[in-house]
Amino acid sequence: MPYPDRHAYPDRFYPVVDTVAWVARLALLGVGTIQLRAKDLNDSEALQTVTDAIEIIRGTDAKLVVNDYWRAAILAGAKHLHLGQEDLADADLKAIRDAGITFGISTHDDEELETALRADPDYIALGPIFPTTLKSMRFAPQGIPKITEWKKRIGDIPLVAIGGIKLEQAREIFAAGADSIAVVSDITQNPEPDARVRAWLGLNAEAA
Repeated sequence: MPYPDRHAYPDRFYPVVDTVAWVARLALLGVGTIQLRAKDLNDSEALQTVTDAIEIIRGTDAKLVVNDYWRAAILAGAKHLHLGQEDLADADLKAIRDAGITFGISTHDDEELETALRADPDYIALGPIFPTTLKSMRFAPQGIPKITEWKKRIGDIPLVAIGGIKLEQAREIFAAGADSIAVVSDITQNPEPDARVRAWLGLNAEAA
């Protein structure tokens, strides 16, 4: 899927997982963009985890997006980052850009969108679209109409929808203006995750 943005990324199906084992599993299934969101790692653990994840997808078509650990991403030679608003406040964006790393930014409200746009990101994530059980959310669900509004405001920057999204809702979300859907529990908590991944990939091939 070519985007009018400077990077043809992320893919329309964008799973977010918390272990290197999940990264490997998804890469072998043919997933194009995978975010590794491992929480509460110290610097050395983060560097080891990112290095392992990069190594494990070598030779596949997968792109690894590192959540949060920008220093580890630079040291390990990662190509893609995802930053939350708190991460963004602490990150050295010049060092990230100088390392040739792309980055996307999470947004939940108008103020966060303005902050994100000032950083000139490679994509904007909007969430949560629906209620999510994965973490206690400070923000109310955004709903599908917000996707259309956000897309109008950000123009050519790819828009990633995230938060409680299931495969059955994907067509409506793409139709509303999302370029990509980040998926967490619909994969990781699914009784048959491999089959679910293939269904997502099939939907995206059909839509491409």
